[in-house]
Amino acid sequence: MAICSFIAEEQATNENGWSTAEMCRVLKVSRSGFYGWQSRPVCEREVTNRMLEVEIEAIWECSDRTYGAPRVHRWLTKQGFSVSRKRVARLMARNGWVGEMGRVGVKTTVVDPGAVAASDLVKRNFDPDAPDQVWCGDITYLRTGQGWLFLATVIDLYSRRVIGWAVAEHVRAELVVNALKMAVATRGCHVNGVIFHSDRGSQYTSDEFARFCAGNGVTRSMGATGCAGTTQ
Repeated sequence: MAICSFIAEEQATNENGWSTAEMCRVLKVSRSGFYGWQSRPVCEREVTNRMLEVEIEAIWECSDRTYGAPRVHRWLTKQGFSVSRKRVARLMARNGWVGEMGRVGVKTTVVDPGAVAASDLVKRNFDPDAPDQVWCGDITYLRTGQGWLFLATVIDLYSRRVIGWAVAEHVRAELVVNALKMAVATRGCHVNGVIFHSDRGSQYTSDEFARFCAGNGVTRSMGATGCAGTTQ
């Protein structure tokens, strides 16, 4: 049935220019068998399966493709669907929808208890009146085939534009300095008086970062730990 479904989909789109006869020959399905399958009415169970597949795919995509059958099943149950976990697993396998096991988060904000944090000059007012009044910085992580990479960004809160960024395999102060260095260069090094707002992570409270800010006329501002603010 799966092979016949594939042929029917290819037949409908015809993206590859294959004829039905060619697909049947390559996939070793008789044309009479395919046309017989195609002419049969779809059974009620298959109709239900296709309806469930729409719901399952939506849940799986919304989970950033991380949910496996158990969590997808729980969501379906919450939404009032009466379906077994085995059936969910079977439909997911049929479509190649695989969840991730043991997804691990990475902590990017570590407070240095011996460092002195800057005052909060922004007070959650994330809508400045002009460019280069308030910038916001943060660190996130990216999973690659070779391991974790860390991305530091600098955003001008007036335009919400990323004006500086840096990527590294570590989260040392050098990472955020390099991101801010790009932002300063993007603005032609004329950034005296800009407020840079961040969380109180050790990278932003470090002497290295403080020296770079002071040397470029950037005033530091810090919110709560792990909460530099929002750019939405």
